[in-house]
Amino acid sequence: MSDLRFDDRVVVVTGGGRGIGRGHALLLAAKGACVVVADNGADIDGRACASRPADSVVEEIAQAGGRAVACNASVADESGAQTVVDTAVDEFGRIDAVVNNAGIHDPGLFETLPEDRVRGMLDVHYFGTLFVARAAWPHFVKAGTGRIVNTVSEAMLGGIPELTSYGAAKGAVWGLTRNLATEGAAHGIAVNAIAPRAYTRMSASQGRQLAELYGMSEDMMAEINASMPPELCAPAAAFLAHESCPLNGEVLLTGMGGVSRLAVVRTQGIWKQPLTVEDIAENLDQIMSVDDAYVTEATRSVL
Repeated sequence: MSDLRFDDRVVVVTGGGRGIGRGHALLLAAKGACVVVADNGADIDGRACASRPADSVVEEIAQAGGRAVACNASVADESGAQTVVDTAVDEFGRIDAVVNNAGIHDPGLFETLPEDRVRGMLDVHYFGTLFVARAAWPHFVKAGTGRIVNTVSEAMLGGIPELTSYGAAKGAVWGLTRNLATEGAAHGIAVNAIAPRAYTRMSASQGRQLAELYGMSEDMMAEINASMPPELCAPAAAFLAHESCPLNGEVLLTGMGGVSRLAVVRTQGIWKQPLTVEDIAENLDQIMSVDDAYVTEATRSVL
């Protein structure tokens, strides 16, 4: 197979100043893309700070012979998201793909988590993804093509304490991904997502809790963390951002050198009229069994 290049293509990467986003930006630039590295430099909980990590990534790309520009606007604000997309068009004359990676991490117990912190999580993860996608959408519709790569998380499936707000926000991004995929297909736009496994500032902040949860020693956690450099998530994001990618409405679980499909399945269940409460109770094993289950598709349109 020939190299999947991005020559003469323009890609926006939000949260591109550090961690997973930095890996995306560097790989896309190495493959010829003009990259808008969008990052407002906030701390992991979303609080503003004076850091400008996007500038450092742009400098890295330039030193390697690539083309990139920094944008320090916040995607949690609709006007900021528009600024990110406008930067791509103003600087490079077009926009071909968006990788929505920006996110924050602010864990807390459900019963004590203040409303403003829950809303803050939704503002960055969900609305940040929605605003950037909406700003890029008319450009994609006009071009008759475009790629949107969102970022979800296995946390949306549960299993990790104190992540109700984070998991719910990522679940919202997943729902947005699936439904945008349906609408975008008519315009040649594909919308997919990655669920990354990586050692980042966010995962590091919960390292001790996870070690206790799974009964791991510090040495064991350190070994696992070393196997999860964030740049290993970049190939999946770049693939989904490429114009040749045939997928739409899918989630690729990626990291640690692997990639797999994360899908929702529907079991065969039972079908009976009239259906009673007792029918459900008596046939629960059959209802819950994933034997012969099938994957629910976001869209059957072929790009």
